[in-house]
Formats: sequence, C-alpha cells, structure tokens
Amino acid sequence: MKSPIIGITLDNEDSTSYSKYPWYAARRNYSDSVAQAGGTPVFLPHNTKMIDDFLNLIDGLIITGGDFDVDPRIYGEKKKSNKVSIKQERTEFEFVITEKAIKLNLPILGICGGQQLLNVVAGGTLIQHIPDEIKTKINHEQVNPRDEASHLVTIFRDTQLHKITQVDKMYVNSAHHQAVKKLGSGFIVNCETDDGIIEGIENPELDYCLGIQWHPEFLIDEKDIEIFKGLIESSKKIEKQ
Repeated sequence: MKSPIIGITLDNEDSTSYSKYPWYAARRNYSDSVAQAGGTPVFLPHNTKMIDDFLNLIDGLIITGGDFDVDPRIYGEKKKSNKVSIKQERTEFEFVITEKAIKLNLPILGICGGQQLLNVVAGGTLIQHIPDEIKTKINHEQVNPRDEASHLVTIFRDTQLHKITQVDKMYVNSAHHQAVKKLGSGFIVNCETDDGIIEGIENPELDYCLGIQWHPEFLIDEKDIEIFKGLIESSKKIEKQ
C-alpha cells in the first residue's frame, strides 16, 4: 500500500528576508514528522481555485500555525486587541479547504493557529488575547526555545486524543496568545491546561478531526509522533470517488 499523501498548508510572507517578492514558508519539521509517521508530505499553495484539485490529491490535511490570527470579523467580533494581526489571503484559503475537507470527512489535524481556524470554521469563537481575559501563571507564549517543553496538558479520557496517545498528561511547548473560547459545532475538548485554556479539540462524529494548540511537530514529548501516526492511519482509509 502506498503511503497516504498529507497536504500541509503554508505560511505566506511579503518581507524581503528571503526574496524581494512574495514567498511561501514552512518549517521542515512539519513534513519531517509526517514522513516519520509514514505519510508523504505535500505543501499546498494558497490557490483557492485549485482547492478541489488538492482535495482530490490528498488523503489527509494539516492546517499549520503561524505568527498571525484569524480575522475576528469571521466569528462575528470586532478586533479587541492590538496584538491581533491577520493574513487575509492565507485565512481565506485555509478556511475554504478546511470547510470542504470536513464535509468530505477527510482526516484533519489543526496545529496551534490551525486548531483555532478549525474551531472558527465550525462556528466557534476565540479568546483574542489570553492576558486580556485569563489570569494565569502559565506563559502561553513561552520565552524558552520552541523545541523545549513549557507546561503540562491534561488529556481527557474517552477522547480520540487519549486513545491515540494512551496517556493522561503530556509535556508541550506553547507559542500562542489566542485560544479556543466557544467551541465550534460538533467539537468537544480533549485536553486543557491547569488554568483552563483549551489545548485540544476534536469532532467525535468524524474519523479524524483534531485540533492541537501546541506544536507536536517538534516531537518534544514521546507521544507527539502518535498524533501524526493517528492522522496517517486514518488517511489510509480514505477512498477517493
């Protein structure tokens, strides 16, 4: 059996640090983790006209994180914090491909901002800036390197994430100033931190539709790779029409 093809969304940049012209970017560990878990990684450019072609090609989808936020207007709010920054073209592409992937029951993993996007697509809302709404001793924008752990998350039993990881707690990194607030339709919480911030969501009505607030592609905890393996295993079951 061939390895399933996993589409990975890209970040887009206009800065001239790499080129004088607009360019795409993604950390290698996204694709490395997919390959290590047994999948074939393919990066997806932000071409909304080709979304159906992409979905016919891939067997699973990863919505990656990035240093930007979902436009609050999409979930019916005004911008409340000057910390909110948006990337309209990227969000438009990721919103549409995620929405269509859900309807197809295509396996989806939303990572960090990808979890937040996944929740908004399902009709949920976000905490626009955690320090403005939650008093916590946890720094969710850790100052230590991203390839080191920041805090523990508690994984709830009787969830797909718990079935995948087989543990009640994991050490994770933390690189976000926003978080899931009101859950999107069909989603449940599968893990959280001691301060009550939602660290993971899933839709139990779908074969594999998970959001993870940390970055498991850094493989900090020994169970991080299992999240990717779960995506790959679910993607093997996809039958194209």
